[in-house]
Amino acid sequence: MHLRELGRSGLHVPPLALGGNVFGWSIDETASFTVLDAFVDAGFRLIDTADAYSAWVPGNRGGESETIIGRWLKRSGKRDRVVLATKVGKWLPRKGLAPDTIAAAVEESLRRLQTDCIDLYQAHADDPSVPLADTLGAFARLIEQGKVRAIGASNYDAARFAEALAVSAEHDLPRYETLQPEYSLVARKGYESELEPLVRKEHVGVIGYYSLASGFLTGKYRSEADLGKSAARAAAVGKYLNGHGLRVLAALDDVAARHSATPAQVALAWLIARPGVSAPIASATSVAQMQELAGAVKLKLSDDDVEQLDLASA
Repeated sequence: MHLRELGRSGLHVPPLALGGNVFGWSIDETASFTVLDAFVDAGFRLIDTADAYSAWVPGNRGGESETIIGRWLKRSGKRDRVVLATKVGKWLPRKGLAPDTIAAAVEESLRRLQTDCIDLYQAHADDPSVPLADTLGAFARLIEQGKVRAIGASNYDAARFAEALAVSAEHDLPRYETLQPEYSLVARKGYESELEPLVRKEHVGVIGYYSLASGFLTGKYRSEADLGKSAARAAAVGKYLNGHGLRVLAALDDVAARHSATPAQVALAWLIARPGVSAPIASATSVAQMQELAGAVKLKLSDDDVEQLDLASA
């Protein structure tokens, strides 16, 4: 399988990442283990999670996803086949990017993940209250200690991300090798207007989230009545049930029919084909769903396919 480097990190991954937000939320530990096994056994590597997953679920407190992944790593013995990515900064007990917060949070994540090194440690959100040099310096110490291999950032705007890259260069600190923005066929402007030119210029890898727009781009939700299929996702999906969203679904249906594919596969294939995108993140709650998503990697869209999707989603 063709591999792409995450920025200049030396980490190479196939062009699809598995989102760990569903572990301990939409699926239990047993089902999570099955999906993780299937993902890695299919030749994929990048698993993305966060210390905050899934604190929003009643009865959870956070750290559930990391804990499940850690137990799976111990049981499966597949740590050397995985590029492990997690995040710090949004979980209330370890909120923000102050050096002391990062130092404490990484130890807890390492313990839950049952590993001695995190491959990609990401700032989950910008923290303007902390100087960038302090945050990057804290990450530098983790790399020096062998606890982290590379760093990335999520939810940064273009100005702050550019400033962070400049601070890294000025102070000889590790730079953010990846950016994790929201990016999909129904959420293009925020990334493409300012972030895309920056990351391409700086050779930063992109591992976007909400690649399937919380499931909307699977085609499962086409009317208000369909929102009842998933109470957990109804609010997130409902905002796409408008003229723009339905035009995108119609284009996905057309392209999918030409390729004997599914709308989800086409939506991911469009992202995979975008310059600068390393690996879009998608979540799966079953082996069948994971296998469907994996099919996107082999799907080659024609120029006409891409133009149709571009026009519908503009």
